[in-house]
Amino acid sequence: MARAASRTAGRWRVRGQVFQEHYFHAKDGLKLYGRSYSVDNWRSHANTPVICLPGLTRNSRDFHPLAVFLASAAGGARPVIALDYRGRGQSQRDDDKSRYTIAVEADDVITACRYFGVQKAIFIGTSRGGLILHHLIGSAPALIAGAILNDIGPVVEIGGLVRIRDYLNAATAPDSWAAAPHYLQAIHGEDFPILRHEDWEDMAKAIYRDEGGVPITDFDPAIASQLQALNADAVLSSLWPQFDAFAGLPMMVIRGQYSSLLSQTTVEEMVRRHPGLVTTTATGQGHAPLLHLDGLRHEIAAFIRG
Repeated sequence: MARAASRTAGRWRVRGQVFQEHYFHAKDGLKLYGRSYSVDNWRSHANTPVICLPGLTRNSRDFHPLAVFLASAAGGARPVIALDYRGRGQSQRDDDKSRYTIAVEADDVITACRYFGVQKAIFIGTSRGGLILHHLIGSAPALIAGAILNDIGPVVEIGGLVRIRDYLNAATAPDSWAAAPHYLQAIHGEDFPILRHEDWEDMAKAIYRDEGGVPITDFDPAIASQLQALNADAVLSSLWPQFDAFAGLPMMVIRGQYSSLLSQTTVEEMVRRHPGLVTTTATGQGHAPLLHLDGLRHEIAAFIRG
């Protein structure tokens, strides 16, 4: 039997924008976290909400600049919800590491929708978040009013996954907050030439949490270790049947110019199968693009407005 969601929340201000913090429980009792942004009472808002789903080891902070914009009058005054999956950010780490799966995380998204009172939403899925959407279209299709896939599609390039494996299992956190932007730029700068120093600072604040004034990676290490068995010769199953289930729904795909995870060939096949698909390229970015940069936030807002 599903455990009743706890409804604790607090209000925070980041760079002048108010968002509300929420803690609630998954069906197995694990405590989960999410943020809501809205210029009005998000629970009674007339506009369809936007729900943001982060990547494999990332969290709701990735979406803060975009959420601030989409919740503003200039961005369409949408209520926006951003989630931390189990084991990431401010959600509880799971003692049972086998539950770090797309199916379990998709079920947690459904639980979050129940907690927030969302019956239908426009979802933005970055990387792992887009794979979760491919699961949700089968398990809870009525929830999806539209979908934005950020550098992910029904075919995942094995070379890109191997790069993620190697980075996550070799990386150590920087030794200070002052060093963090330079540390990230040294690792990812070749794939993200468009980023300025302040963008690397923002990325550091999204990736790391603070412990005694020192940045620490903000996810359960067991999540990264799941990729250790992956090798470059692996054959990954495609998700074309799940992608085809999005037919008739408004859909957008964003591909990083230097992406190693989503190929242009896959994007072209997505367009062929979904003629209404809106496509755009995140110029000067790799995997996965920051969605508030270089006009992307305006393209996303225009898509959401329809």
